Amino acid sequence: MNTPSDIDVGLRLKELRLARGLSQRALAKRAGVSNATVSMIEANRVSPSVAALKQILAGFPIGLSAFFSTEEAEHEKVVWRADELTEIAGGPISYRQVGGDLSGRSLQMLHERYKPGAVSGRALLSHQGEEAGLVVRGLLELEVDGVRHTLRTGDAYFFDSRRPHAFRNLGDDDLVVVSACTPPSF
Repeated sequence: MNTPSDIDVGLRLKELRLARGLSQRALAKRAGVSNATVSMIEANRVSPSVAALKQILAGFPIGLSAFFSTEEAEHEKVVWRADELTEIAGGPISYRQVGGDLSGRSLQMLHERYKPGAVSGRALLSHQGEEAGLVVRGLLELEVDGVRHTLRTGDAYFFDSRRPHAFRNLGDDDLVVVSACTPPSF
């Protein structure tokens, strides 16, 4: 399985930036972050949050899955074993994606695991597309447009991803969700 810890985030970011002919300042401006932020990440002096890395990668643009993927295009591959899922987050929230680089794909499928109390981020998420999910185990609080919903094992959701939203594990045990979004957003 590919994991974020297998990737030198700073080196990978620098390689992508240089391959696109961008200075740190140009990437920072495109991504809406400070030049110091890009510099510190590339030097591995700070480890960016998933949200911060996603914001920086939008300056290329490239998704999180492509950033962490070390495999060639898998457009013809049909089956991924559990140990082949690409980890694109890690920490209190694990997003294990079916497939590596989703360039040219219109669907992203994730096996999500939230530790007790984990939340998808301080800010509400909002992006193009639609997303749906099924709670496999645990207690999920889903907030969409300021309305909070509590979902239990077997419950599901489906909404327009442009609506501000967030996910939180309300339970004392791990929350497991299988989700899909179009187009891929990580």
